[in-house]
Amino acid sequence: MKRVGENVVRIEAEAVRALADRLAGSMAGQFNLALQLMLDCRGRVVVTGMGKSGLIARKIAATLSSTGSPALYLHPVEALHGDLGMIVRGDVVLALSASGETEEILQLMATIKRLQVPLIAMTCDAITDDEGAAKAAGAGARTTRASTLASAADVVLDCSISREACSLGLAPTASTTTMLALGDALAVELSEKRGFKEEDFANLHPGGKLGKRLARVESLMHTGDAVPRVGPQTKMPDVIYEMSRKKLGMTTVVEGNRLLGVISDGDLRRLLEQRGKDTLDLTAQDCMTRSPKTIGAQEFAATALARMEELKITSLVVIEREMKGDQRLLGIVHLHDLWTTEMV
Repeated sequence: MKRVGENVVRIEAEAVRALADRLAGSMAGQFNLALQLMLDCRGRVVVTGMGKSGLIARKIAATLSSTGSPALYLHPVEALHGDLGMIVRGDVVLALSASGETEEILQLMATIKRLQVPLIAMTCDAITDDEGAAKAAGAGARTTRASTLASAADVVLDCSISREACSLGLAPTASTTTMLALGDALAVELSEKRGFKEEDFANLHPGGKLGKRLARVESLMHTGDAVPRVGPQTKMPDVIYEMSRKKLGMTTVVEGNRLLGVISDGDLRRLLEQRGKDTLDLTAQDCMTRSPKTIGAQEFAATALARMEELKITSLVVIEREMKGDQRLLGIVHLHDLWTTEMV
């Protein structure tokens, strides 16, 4: 039997390898120009494409948006029926067309030029008449532009392939794979140039399992009346009542909002073992742990979980440090709260 599936993957892998070689050589200059245009963009990156290229364009727009570069997908046919208003001065257009002659995209050129919006073309037609001369000229070499789209573009990114992976050589396969890889390359390098950090990624992904894993402590902690709290002079019977009522297995000891210490179920058990019923004659400040384990509200839930596991505890006091070195009580994060993040 023919190993068709394996051959498809090998052909597409070879197309991506050839793309990487171009990025390291003849296309490096054009790639860097495209990056600079997108980095300097004060509007959005408008990504457009038709058919299979359009599906790749949608994914590129989504990846750009989720990694800190505002982007949208513009369907070229819808654009011709009113959606052209989505392109405004300050935007950058990234147009995908394997042939460079997609009629619906070419009809957008007049508006793009009128608005003086930079155009980046991603095509399979950016070829050189003399490949040897192009290599000798180095990374910034300009290529002969065979298509109408390539000729109209400010920057051309070459997605050319030796052949499609389809056995008929017709269905977009290797060509769309190179477009997808090149789009990812643009998005990831842009995010690094923008200084995009893990916390920025978390802010743009609040939903789903990823959003839960990147949740902040402040979104999970107990606050207000749900936080067990007693004063330093509170008698232990009332401390026990507060701990039982709030059901977090501990209570904070505060003066106003200033955290003085905590009393946990474990602290209470040890006191009863050591002092018996005399424990009930003590006050909160006599029994509290004066250096409680704390965490900041902006920390990731994953950090809180790691700290609880390391310290073998079930809750952390969420605090804000003040100028004088005092700790202001903000809330309590409990191990049970972290169950909702699907991390435990």
